Amino acid sequence: MSAAAPAHPAQRCDDLVDGWLATDLDAWTRRVVRRHFTPGTGSPYWLRRAAGFDFDPLDVTRYAELTAFGPFPVEELRTGDPVDLVPLAVPRPLAGRVWDTGGTTGTPCRVFYTPDMLLHRGAWRRWSFVTEGFRPHRTWLQATPTGPHLIGNGVWEAAELHAGQVYAVDMDPRWVKRLIRAGRLADAREYTDHLLEQIADVLGAGRVHYLNTTPAVFQALVQSRPELVAALDGVRLSGTQIAPATHRAFLAALDGGICGLSYGNTFGNAAGLPAHQDGRLLPYLPNYPQVTMAVVRQDDGTSPVPYGATGQVRLTVLHEDLFLPNVLERDQAVRYDTGGHFPCDGVANVRPLQVTSTAPEGLY
Repeated sequence: MSAAAPAHPAQRCDDLVDGWLATDLDAWTRRVVRRHFTPGTGSPYWLRRAAGFDFDPLDVTRYAELTAFGPFPVEELRTGDPVDLVPLAVPRPLAGRVWDTGGTTGTPCRVFYTPDMLLHRGAWRRWSFVTEGFRPHRTWLQATPTGPHLIGNGVWEAAELHAGQVYAVDMDPRWVKRLIRAGRLADAREYTDHLLEQIADVLGAGRVHYLNTTPAVFQALVQSRPELVAALDGVRLSGTQIAPATHRAFLAALDGGICGLSYGNTFGNAAGLPAHQDGRLLPYLPNYPQVTMAVVRQDDGTSPVPYGATGQVRLTVLHEDLFLPNVLERDQAVRYDTGGHFPCDGVANVRPLQVTSTAPEGLY
């Protein structure tokens, strides 16, 4: 009897997401905590930190008990070796990518992604493509940061996991943020125009079905080249904020096209769910169970707000190869009840806690 053919990458992704959604979060928490804190095979960073705790991390048995770790000190991701966060159970020397955050408030944070982590992100991205109605075997333009930025991995996700052809336009979000901080707004607009020219050059040929970019860049494209936007079959927007009114305006500009959304950063992401309340509520589902999000009171960072209330986003990363509990994000959101359809809370109507000239969102 011949061996069964290996599963198609798309089918494998779908099976993985189905399995993750069926995972018990407390059991998954125990698995990840044991992996990172077991002497000899845990992650060097957490084994060092464990000596200073007034509790034994291996006694943590439930997801709710992760609050004992307190807020994760993200500043340490700016100076530490990203490899130290990866368990020693992963064979050394490590081979893979170190990804950067956007560096909005200074030196970027850096984390190492193992292949399993990249597959997790990619499988959830494909889940988003399918549920939002993006069809396979189509042509995409990826107009996002690339290089050290994880969002640029969308080229691989669209091409390999959703059977697409992908054009790409690069952008440097740090340069734009630097221009804004320096008050050089005319230069920032010139850089945006430079990006729009490249995007228009690709879209003008009429071969692209879908555009993947950020809300700010897409808004600029809607204003400058509405005819190119109307010709698209859809756009997928990844970034830190999009207001419901803006989302409705984008749908109108697309003239029947799809407007898919995702929220997140280098640490973890959430997939857009269908808009509710006549488009006034834009919810997101974290990439469970490796990524979960809570909406907490800004004054204590631990107490969840009621459903429908607004608070600060608290991110917890529970990858087998990366453990970041209780990351207090620079974003606020509405706590969203997924109504039993999914095993965790969602977040909705995400926006920055505060936007200033010293911490601009730039092209995100």
